This record gives sequence, structure tokens and C-alpha cells, in this order.
Amino acid sequence: MSTPSAKPALPARRHVLRATLALAGPLALAACAPARVEGFGTWAEARNAVAALARPGARWQSGGAWNLSASLQHLAQSIEGSLAGYPRMKPAWFVATLGAAAHALFDARGAMAHPLDEPIPGAPALDASLPADAAVLRLLRAMDAFEAHTGTLAPHFAYGALDKPAYQRAHQMHLAAHWTQFAETRHA
Repeated sequence: MSTPSAKPALPARRHVLRATLALAGPLALAACAPARVEGFGTWAEARNAVAALARPGARWQSGGAWNLSASLQHLAQSIEGSLAGYPRMKPAWFVATLGAAAHALFDARGAMAHPLDEPIPGAPALDASLPADAAVLRLLRAMDAFEAHTGTLAPHFAYGALDKPAYQRAHQMHLAAHWTQFAETRHA
């Protein structure tokens, strides 16, 4: 009497393989020169945009799930994580496959796409009541610390090890992605 053979318990691996293969086309782009970062072509442009949020009389808001202050705190947490380490990393298999593939795709496109209300894994809760000017200052300090940093950077929680130019581009793309939600309000 024959018994049906059990299927191997590897569906998660199959999903990872399918996702990796689906990204293989875009990954071929990664061998090309990286595209100009959409929104902020340089670190200085990004820093100037952040500083403009604090200029006297400026009134900005976020059209996303997080208010402006929380969004800026999230961006600061991301940069701070590259310097001091992230609270929690994605699993090694994710970093080596999907994370690396996503980074290569974003780098080749010069733009990042991710849920704009997704917190950094394990990061402290964002304080929506923190005044926006305090959040701007925190983000500017994080940007300045990153720019001045000359040592080894911590691995990214999803992308893994990045050198400073790659990390800087990733931060610029992250800033630009969130910037799409910000708008200056005019009061009469």
C-alpha cells in the first residue's frame, strides 16, 4: 500500500525565491550608475529643506498618518540608527535577500517606496505632541552627526551593511519619500 508523500515544509523559502527572482530584472539595473535621488540630489539640499521647516513664520503640516513632528522624529531615528545601531534587525535571510534587493532597486531608481507610517522595528514610540521645532532640531543634529561621522556605520535594519555614500543616498531617499507628505500652509 502506498502512502502519499508529504510535501516539504518550505513554502516560505519558495516565496523568498519567487520574490527574489521577481526583483532580478530591477536588480540588473543596480549594475548601472545609480540614478539621481529624486527630491534631494545632495545631502546639502536635504539639510536645507529640513532647516527651512524651522524658519520664522513657516507653518508646515503632514498629510500622512503621522503629524509633521512624528514624521521628523522617525527620520531622525533612521539616521541615528545608522550611527548607533538599530533597536531590532530584520532576520538575516530577509536582509540578505529582500532587503538587499529592495536597496538595489531603490538605489537604481533614485527613489524609495515604503509605507510612510511604518515605524522602525523596536524604535521608541513617536511623540506626536513634541513641538515640530524640537523635532526639526533633532533631525538636523542627526544629519550633522552623520555628516561628521568617520567611523564604521551600523548595518541597516533591512538592507544590511552599507558604506557611507550608500547610506547617505538611502537617507536622502528616505527623507524625500516622507517629504511628499509635507506641505507649507499659508495663514492670512
